[in-house]
Amino acid sequence: MMLGMLLLALYLGGTLYALWAGTAPQSGAAVMEGAGEALGFVLRVGGGLCLWSSVMELLERCGATGGLAALLQPLLRRLFPRASRDEETLAALTENISADLLGLGNAATPAGIRAARRMARDGQATDEVCLLVVLNTASLQLLPTGIAAVRAAAGASAAFDILPAVWLSSALSVGAGLLSAALLRRLWP
Repeated sequence: MMLGMLLLALYLGGTLYALWAGTAPQSGAAVMEGAGEALGFVLRVGGGLCLWSSVMELLERCGATGGLAALLQPLLRRLFPRASRDEETLAALTENISADLLGLGNAATPAGIRAARRMARDGQATDEVCLLVVLNTASLQLLPTGIAAVRAAAGASAAFDILPAVWLSSALSVGAGLLSAALLRRLWP
């Protein structure tokens, strides 16, 4: 509500200033041009996300994500010992981390929410829920498809040329998150 009021105030202030300065026709044209460019950008990014989501679906149907899940489960059982006792929670965790690895945050979110709900006790966040939030926030990405879609829509000639930087930064952020979670768990048991 407050953000809506702020945006309305900014819009009205800009309109009143354009009328006062005598630039209302140019401002109106700029607003319409900006809206058209924004729509085109959203459609290009949406197209890229649809492409990578369909690739994820194909990988799932051919069993490749099952193989990735099998590789991840020993690590997830070690990171989430309580949650991994429940197969449905472990499946949601695996789906969440797998989608994050492929850069599909929009596909990872529902699985992460499902896992967090199953892991929470009496509506309270456990250490494992907090760790899941840390891992999702840091999000180790092998294939940053969302970022690549935005870069391609913005006109980048090689949308995936950022891979080494993404790998390094996401590995460092996951490492820092895991280290922080371990330290905080020891300080406040």
